[in-house]
Amino acid sequence: MIQRIPTKLRGLVRIAPEVHRDERGFFVETYRRDELTGFGLEEEFLQDNHARSGRGALRGLHFQIGTGQGKLVRAARGRVLDVVVDIRRSSPTFGHHEAVELDDIGHHQLYVPVGFAHGYLVLSDVADVCYRVTSYYDPAAERGITWNDPRLGIEWPIADPMMSPRDRGLPSLSDVEGELPDW
Repeated sequence: MIQRIPTKLRGLVRIAPEVHRDERGFFVETYRRDELTGFGLEEEFLQDNHARSGRGALRGLHFQIGTGQGKLVRAARGRVLDVVVDIRRSSPTFGHHEAVELDDIGHHQLYVPVGFAHGYLVLSDVADVCYRVTSYYDPAAERGITWNDPRLGIEWPIADPMMSPRDRGLPSLSDVEGELPDW
């Protein structure tokens, strides 16, 4: 059985699956379409992605223009601070963010719909983040906003994360606001 945990941002879905533990370890269903459709998630997932990163690595904040890309995110190993930012210009929570910890103990997942920027910071020594997406990766549609944009007010627990040069050079939300589609 999967439970839905309330979130602050409309469209964002936090999921808590049932974890079966015994002396051998655990078993958890990481995807069950019939239960997710009960939460209104009718999307078809077309691609699975897996990223491994070390402590202090920050990936994001990424989004895709055009049709966008919804993501069902989980930490298969380790612990991350997962952050989403509402970038739907017509949304009453435009520019607001929500941060949740995802780990390999509770096995919570986060569905990040189209119209949100997404990123995460690795809090454990190593983390494997797996996510299903609703459209194929298109490098021409890839965009992002800077992780430390003061307008967003995200309280990251690190001052100088390990980042790719591309992510370190991402623009502010104000710089991309005019090119955001109406999702």
